[in-house]
Amino acid sequence: MAMELSDANLQTLTEYLKKTLDPDPAIRRPAEKFLESVEGNQNYPLLLLTLLEKSQDNVIKVCASVTFKNYIKRNWRILSDAISIIGREDFPQKWPDLLTEMVNRFQSGDFHVINGVLRTAHSLFKRYRHEFKSNELWTEIKLVLDAFALPLTNLFKATIELCSTHANDASALRILFSSLILISKLFYSLNFQDLPEFFEDNMETWMNNFHTLLTLDNKLLQTDDEEEAGLLELLKSQICDNAALYAQKYDEEFQRYLPRFVTAIWNLLVTTGQEVKYDLLVSNAIQFLASVCERPHYKNLFEDQNTLTSICEKVIVPNMEFRAADEEAFEDNSEEYIRRDLEGSDIDTRRRAACDLVRGLCKFFEGPVTGIFSGYVNSMLQEYAKNPSVNWKHKDAAIYLVTSLASKAQTQKHGITQANELVNLTEFFVNHILPDLKSANVNEFPVLKADGIKYIMIFRNQVPKEHLLVSIPLLINHLQAESIVVHTYAAHALERLFTMRGPNSATLFTAAEIAPFVEILLTNLFKALTLPGSSENEYIMKAIMRSFSLLQEAIIPYIPTLITQLTQKLLAVSKNPSKPHFNHYMFEAICLSIRITCKSNPAAVVNFEEALFLVFTEILQNDVQEFIPYVFQVMSLLLETHKNDIPSSYMALFPHLLQPVLWERTGNIPALVRLLQAFLERGSNTIASAAADKIPGLLGVFQKLIASKANDHQGFYLLNSIIEHMPPESVDQYRKQIFILLFQRLQNSKTTKFIKSFLVFINLYCIKYGALALQEIFDGIQPKMFGMVLEKIIIPEIQKVSGNVEKKICAVGITKLLTECPPMMDTEYTKLWTPLLQSLIGLFELPEDDTIPDEEHFIDIEDTPGYQTAFSQLAFAGKKEHDPVGQMVNNPKIHLAQSLHKLSTACPGRVPSMVSTSLNAEALQYLQGYLQAASVTLL
Repeated sequence: MAMELSDANLQTLTEYLKKTLDPDPAIRRPAEKFLESVEGNQNYPLLLLTLLEKSQDNVIKVCASVTFKNYIKRNWRILSDAISIIGREDFPQKWPDLLTEMVNRFQSGDFHVINGVLRTAHSLFKRYRHEFKSNELWTEIKLVLDAFALPLTNLFKATIELCSTHANDASALRILFSSLILISKLFYSLNFQDLPEFFEDNMETWMNNFHTLLTLDNKLLQTDDEEEAGLLELLKSQICDNAALYAQKYDEEFQRYLPRFVTAIWNLLVTTGQEVKYDLLVSNAIQFLASVCERPHYKNLFEDQNTLTSICEKVIVPNMEFRAADEEAFEDNSEEYIRRDLEGSDIDTRRRAACDLVRGLCKFFEGPVTGIFSGYVNSMLQEYAKNPSVNWKHKDAAIYLVTSLASKAQTQKHGITQANELVNLTEFFVNHILPDLKSANVNEFPVLKADGIKYIMIFRNQVPKEHLLVSIPLLINHLQAESIVVHTYAAHALERLFTMRGPNSATLFTAAEIAPFVEILLTNLFKALTLPGSSENEYIMKAIMRSFSLLQEAIIPYIPTLITQLTQKLLAVSKNPSKPHFNHYMFEAICLSIRITCKSNPAAVVNFEEALFLVFTEILQNDVQEFIPYVFQVMSLLLETHKNDIPSSYMALFPHLLQPVLWERTGNIPALVRLLQAFLERGSNTIASAAADKIPGLLGVFQKLIASKANDHQGFYLLNSIIEHMPPESVDQYRKQIFILLFQRLQNSKTTKFIKSFLVFINLYCIKYGALALQEIFDGIQPKMFGMVLEKIIIPEIQKVSGNVEKKICAVGITKLLTECPPMMDTEYTKLWTPLLQSLIGLFELPEDDTIPDEEHFIDIEDTPGYQTAFSQLAFAGKKEHDPVGQMVNNPKIHLAQSLHKLSTACPGRVPSMVSTSLNAEALQYLQGYLQAASVTLL
């Protein structure tokens, strides 16, 4: 039951705490009994802590803290999780005596307490397994070893002795073996970074005991459960891991123990059954052999042909078999099966370990191992041929063996990148894979069909293109298979084949080569989404997206039906979006349909709007958070396709896009900014005439974004579109306020990203409104401000600007300041003229300055409340890079030369003297080059 955190309960607790201080046992004892009776209640520790914090009475404070400490001592086991969480933050700096407290608990002799301590230690030290080497880390590990290594070793020895004392007491053994498992895990963490001196000196103790535990069997610890690993299996698995760690990292020190472990682990493998509960143990044991056999040191242990044969026969082949448990997963838990098999999350499976062992053995013994296995493969295939319907598992194992033998290096993106020369992959494909896929019944032998499809997927770089082309219609056919695994693999294989690159980095398969199958491909892909269990199958949707992308205009005739199906699917999943990848690919497919159709026929955009807008409206009205950023991206794509003015359907939406609630979710921001930019590019006149009252709202969004370090660049994207597209008179009254806001942000927190965006903005402003307008707006805010901006921001920071378009905007803007701003020539600003020119030549010729000051590496995370949908960029909704000075200036260096020439004709003699007296020699040389290239001189 829970005790509420109420004043009444706090009052009761205070009374009882007072009574525990009473000298009279008749009052004191019942009070103590009462507190013990309620300590199991939820919130009890929180009530104590609240009293500690709030009570005005010091006596009560002390009393509450003592009671709380006693509570912790009694409930250490429950609290080990809490201590772990605090320890991860506070240990070792803020909690230096935690280790001593933990080690002292080892003396208690109460294994419930000891296991709580061990669990805490494991959660604290586990991170040593994956932290990068650093001095802080070494210091911390050394601190831990000094305090913990000896007590841990003594506890290890004592626990093992207790195991033999209590050899006939099942419940005691269970607790003791839980301790041994935790101790073995701690051994792994503490030895992971480097071999500590203490453990090297005590290797004998640890290794002899590990070896004994590996060979130990106790009937009392055996479990009847076939699925769940018992304590014995878990302990032996961890010891295999510990031995593998030493064999890999500290092989010289470990050498004298190694043969004993190889023998023990070998015996373990040969005597362990096929039940699922042994999977972790068997895979760790095989991984141990795999890590040993590829070390040159231990080559001699494996050289003998009989040893190799025996490993192949007794360890590898039996662990490659497709078991009843695998068959069950294949049929009833296909999603998990696919994840394990395709995405390589099958790290702990026997098959994966056996595969790794084959690869390990092939490092030194490729010839003999391939020879031994070829015999197995042939005999398995013969068995299958005798009676396929009974012996299909033999063929499955044969395909698996060939796969593991042939694949030396594999990546998710390219399949196999290095193959065993001794295996003829094409021959095996033609003789044993194609026949299965050609059979008329797509539902027969589903596991073999899946194997065959996976073979194509894995060896797509080794099998010649003409054979892959033959398999494409077969794969399309298997999209109709009832088995979820089979039709998913077929979709995945097609998607992988369609992304392959040919010699000239174009796709390996051309649209023309796939054209004969277009109709059946698209029909079967969409039909597959109606098969049971696959209504939101991400592999099928990804294949749809990839087919669109490959086939391009070949899909145009089918788009009307396809977009209807996609819209229906969108409507269905928007009720409860649960598969993020599926949803992402679905929106990509919608974008591709729009892009491909409108490329040749821009007017078709209205058909898409008719099809999509109803669903989009529903998504926005129901506030389907996951989909809103996607909807805005698709709408931007549609709006950008319109050539002339904005249709009224969009204008009706415009005011809604400015609602603050939409901008509170960070995932919406990039998509919303782009959509507003599309409104400004296409419809600035409409906005100025029909929605001028919305301009303050638009600037309100800019103000919100500019205040955030994470999103200020988005604020500038919006501002730049306003400056570039809106008619000048519509923003006149707001201009000064915009600059004031930017200066406030500069004063409060000036970051490199902000400076870069600010520089692009002021130069764009200069291009749009003229250099004099820029100088006047600065000096209108505060006298001489223009000079300060030049001196403190533009001249020293311009080198930081990145991006070709951004650099070009800055170059053209600065050229205008140099050549079209009279105050630069005849006021106190003149002294800045040459430094500004020098910095512009630097922007052209020097490498970009991408240094970031130290304090900015930790830009504070924005205060975003709770979980938020992240923004996912749709690749096929991508926006073309826009160059606002494209038409005006082609080459900014020549533009500078021409502008300087024009300036020098207006005031002869001044420009050459300013240039020659204060520009450095190198910059002067570059400038001569620009003038020559433009065929002009300075007068």
